[in-house]
Amino acid sequence: MKILIAEDDLHIREGLSAVVEAEGYVPLLAADGERALQIFHAERPQVLLLDIMMPRRDGYAVCREVRNVDADVPVIFISAKSEEIDRVVGLELGADDYIVKPFGTREVIARIRAVTRRTLAHKPDKGIGSEAICLGDLELLPDQLRARRGERQIDLSLRDVKILQYLFQQRGKVVHRDALFNACWGRDYFANSRTLDQHVSKLRKLIELDAKNPKIICTVHGVGYRYD
Repeated sequence: MKILIAEDDLHIREGLSAVVEAEGYVPLLAADGERALQIFHAERPQVLLLDIMMPRRDGYAVCREVRNVDADVPVIFISAKSEEIDRVVGLELGADDYIVKPFGTREVIARIRAVTRRTLAHKPDKGIGSEAICLGDLELLPDQLRARRGERQIDLSLRDVKILQYLFQQRGKVVHRDALFNACWGRDYFANSRTLDQHVSKLRKLIELDAKNPKIICTVHGVGYRYD
């Protein structure tokens, strides 16, 4: 799933790129409104993060043109403009959400997940299936970016879902690290064992009954992982 990040501040743009990439999305970056529209028409991203105050067309103008082409693609405004009227204008233009600077990483992730769930519910991403699967007593709900164990719901990232789906598809087999990277990070991603191990460790804490004695994501030392 591709996310367009249109933001003229380099540090914020790169920071948001790192955040969405860590969640399993593909960031598309634009430093101004004209470039944002070029990328939108060429790549058709599934989510847009738009700064309002940008050169060569502001976020409002970008949103208007996008809505003339696609009435459904989720749009989140990110802006230092915090007045109520600014929020109202943004929402009336068809934005799905509005984040005020400065913002925290968790807030951005939560809002992206919320609009992504709505998108997946209506238009499943080609990279993931929508069918629920069971991994032991854990039920994975891909189109909700969630898992469920009994009455407990567990929020997951898009990459978490891809990892669990891939291990389920290869159940009983050893999944090599490179294969897991290619399937869940993409072939263009620079493979890093530390990145993979850290992500798996965080995922285990979410889904395993005992993260130190995992039953879903089992380590095969020196090789990779396996789900039996």
